[in-house]
Amino acid sequence: MKVLKFGGTSVGSAQRMKNVAKLICNGEKKIVVLSAMSGTTNSLLEIADYFYKSNLDGALEHIITLENKYRDVVEELLTTEEKRQEARSILSSHFDYLRSFAKSVFTIFEEKAIVAQGELLSTSLFQLYLEEIGENSILLPALEFMRIDKNAEPDNAYIKQHLNDLLEAHPGHEIYLTQGFICRNAYGEIDNLQRGGSDYTASLIGAAVNAEEIQIWTDIDGMHNNDPRFVEGTKPIPMLHFEEAAELAYFGAKILHPTCILPAKLANIPVRLLNTMEPEASGTLISTRMNKGKIEAVAAKDGITAIKIQSGRMLMAYGFLRKVFEIFESYKTPIDMITTSEVGVSVTIDNTKKLDEIVNDLKKLGTVTVDHDMVIICVVGDLPFENVGFQSKVVGALKDIPLRMISYGGSNYNISFLIKAEDKKHALNALSQALFSEE
Repeated sequence: MKVLKFGGTSVGSAQRMKNVAKLICNGEKKIVVLSAMSGTTNSLLEIADYFYKSNLDGALEHIITLENKYRDVVEELLTTEEKRQEARSILSSHFDYLRSFAKSVFTIFEEKAIVAQGELLSTSLFQLYLEEIGENSILLPALEFMRIDKNAEPDNAYIKQHLNDLLEAHPGHEIYLTQGFICRNAYGEIDNLQRGGSDYTASLIGAAVNAEEIQIWTDIDGMHNNDPRFVEGTKPIPMLHFEEAAELAYFGAKILHPTCILPAKLANIPVRLLNTMEPEASGTLISTRMNKGKIEAVAAKDGITAIKIQSGRMLMAYGFLRKVFEIFESYKTPIDMITTSEVGVSVTIDNTKKLDEIVNDLKKLGTVTVDHDMVIICVVGDLPFENVGFQSKVVGALKDIPLRMISYGGSNYNISFLIKAEDKKHALNALSQALFSEE
């Protein structure tokens, strides 16, 4: 069995839903995970924000706008009056539910229940279309098997047990349809796997059913070897190792959510990235296989802040780094890069919500310098230190660009550079010319 996930753009209109149906209706048994239609989640978040601010008129006005959009989708997607009437009834149920929040105290939990309506709507309408065209499909509600624990981490044992119970209770179907992103928490409330979580859903489901392959369908033909928004002539990468894909996803490749890799990697299930707009394209296959000695891709992560702590007390001392890390831990702020010397340490963060508090605490340890508006450039591939020469090739490509930090050795899969945001485009193009021009 394969697991296929389709993102919001892939199901962003009635016609695109029909295109997805053509892709999945091929006689093979599969689980299909759908995101909300593109734009819906943002609209629902806006509605929730109006409720939170007690602007009921604003919330109700946006609900009407979104409902009208979906009524237009129904008319275009379905052709029989019977199915259209079923769809209208479903829309009324969901949008009346949204209006009901005008009568209650609004909290973060109500917001999550509102946002979940996007996936519930897209899957309900898609299931009606599959029924109308005579496909053997069934909708399995994600809220009946997808759960996170008290630490907001997936409850893998629960997911595996309840999903397989549902599959056994409904045998003989070709297509098992479900929602991405949404789940219940340990207290039974509607929750989610965070933004981008539909990738995570697909990977968790794939691991739970021991799928032969997980397919992530988007509007891009695989993971590219550089950012096509800044570099011309980028190419999709045919094959990546799990670790390489995870590095690229974390450091800027938007096609794949970073959390998606781990469940598939642990279950040794290959992940294939495909394009619904060009379904014949081979895309990118992510697995345990690797191109030995090859640099595969370059990615960039924006919005980085660098913090340098210098202190004579660090010289020949132990415990200094622990104190530094404890400060970031206390403010729940992850570190991306780190470099050290005998009298200083530099780190980067992308979450600056607690920056002032962090800096104030760090000043107790030494002199603190902060650089804003930085970018991490990440070069990814099979890069063990025995492969001599790649370091000079990469650094040589950036010879005209000031490098604030260089990080290598944390893994055999990436070498990272911290540069000013104004140098990003130059750096990406220089690396492409140096690393990929001969391909």
